[in-house]
Amino acid sequence: MRRQVRSWFGRRRAASLLLSLLTLLSLLAAPAARAGSGLDGFWKGQLKMPGGELEVVFRLVSLTNGAYFATLDVPKQRISRLPVAVTAAGDSVRFEAEDVGSQFSGQLAADGKQVTGTWQQPGYSVPMTLTYSAPPISAAPKARLTPPYREEEVQYVNPKAELRFGGLLSVPPGEGPFPTVVLVPDQGVYDREGAVDNYPLLFILGDYLTRRGIAVLRFDARGAGVTGGQLATVAETVTDVQAALGYLRTRPEVDQSRLGVIGHGLGGNAALLTAAQALPPAFVVALAAHGQPGAKLTVEQQVNLLRSVGADDEQVTALAKREQAMVDVIQQTANPGQARAIVANMLRQSNAGMDSLTARAGATQLTTRRYRDYLAFNPLAGLESVKCPVLLLAGTADLSVNPDTNLTPLTKALRTNRAVVSRKLPDVNHLLQGPASTWAVVNGAQRPTFSPEAQELIRAWVMELPKP
Repeated sequence: MRRQVRSWFGRRRAASLLLSLLTLLSLLAAPAARAGSGLDGFWKGQLKMPGGELEVVFRLVSLTNGAYFATLDVPKQRISRLPVAVTAAGDSVRFEAEDVGSQFSGQLAADGKQVTGTWQQPGYSVPMTLTYSAPPISAAPKARLTPPYREEEVQYVNPKAELRFGGLLSVPPGEGPFPTVVLVPDQGVYDREGAVDNYPLLFILGDYLTRRGIAVLRFDARGAGVTGGQLATVAETVTDVQAALGYLRTRPEVDQSRLGVIGHGLGGNAALLTAAQALPPAFVVALAAHGQPGAKLTVEQQVNLLRSVGADDEQVTALAKREQAMVDVIQQTANPGQARAIVANMLRQSNAGMDSLTARAGATQLTTRRYRDYLAFNPLAGLESVKCPVLLLAGTADLSVNPDTNLTPLTKALRTNRAVVSRKLPDVNHLLQGPASTWAVVNGAQRPTFSPEAQELIRAWVMELPKP
């Protein structure tokens, strides 16, 4: 179970919904009323909203402790893997999606193929039926074709953290030295693939760039792959990136004048802050980086999600007030014990079905030092010291890091740097995926892929940078 929780943390940070994720960790640890795998699989239904219908998909996987790992997808809104708490007793089932302030309660049919019940969210309630489909059987993994470039397993040390990192260096064919980048994942326990729901974001981008003349180092973040340690803060990730750059400066294949960093999400913020330190990279590409303090962005993310599933202004306002009040308590209550007690009480007040044990566990996660650090993180501080060329990219379909409220502040904070390019990518989401209609079809099913336009924009910008 430890591995599942850790990998889910990485995926949720890719969605950047840290507040609700931390609560999820405690929910997963709580015992479920119904044990076993009786609900394993996909449960799909049509949610009737004032503006039409939305398909909702609950995915359930039973865990060894009798609980369920569960998520919610709303494909039409491009919402994926929202955490869901499951309660089941006899033929009664409840799925609670705290992120969007909603829940579904119903009765399981005798044949176990349908649940008939009611979808509820603040100020709105509607009947809904969920229909079961079995989880897909994974095909045996196919051997990967040998790429047209050289790959090398590498290790290096971050002396500040006294940690050894593992990674993969991919080098284009031909004579070097080559322009080179370090790829930095979003905050989370990600290995070098940067995979989110079997979508290897960093691998896809790294492969694309290496095939086109750019060497790439992808590394296992702290706690992932062969790298030790625990989940890193942004400040700690900066030192990890500095260690990676230091290692690459010893490699003869690397063009030292064109050694840069590409980061995704909070990894993009770490890349920018690395450029504000001594021995900066030659350039930075920040993908869907945060432009607001963690406390403000956390509330905004919840609001965006609730709006995306059809909530009205009154519901959104109520949610925003509740989330802001909880964030204020976490930030302003210095005594950890007092903060935990207040947050636990707030969780129970806003979640009628939550028991006291689950509330206390959630409050413990929400008042950790690392989470407080995230809420206090100001991504704009120190950016006036960034002098190297910077490419800022954000997707207009990003529900986690809205480009209007994040890309704009970052651009302004870098305004004294004349080598900054800032672009919004139409219909691209937080994971740099374009519309589903553009995804490749593999074995009869669509597979998400990195936006080709975004990939080429990154490659062209890096290759066209003037040599110092």
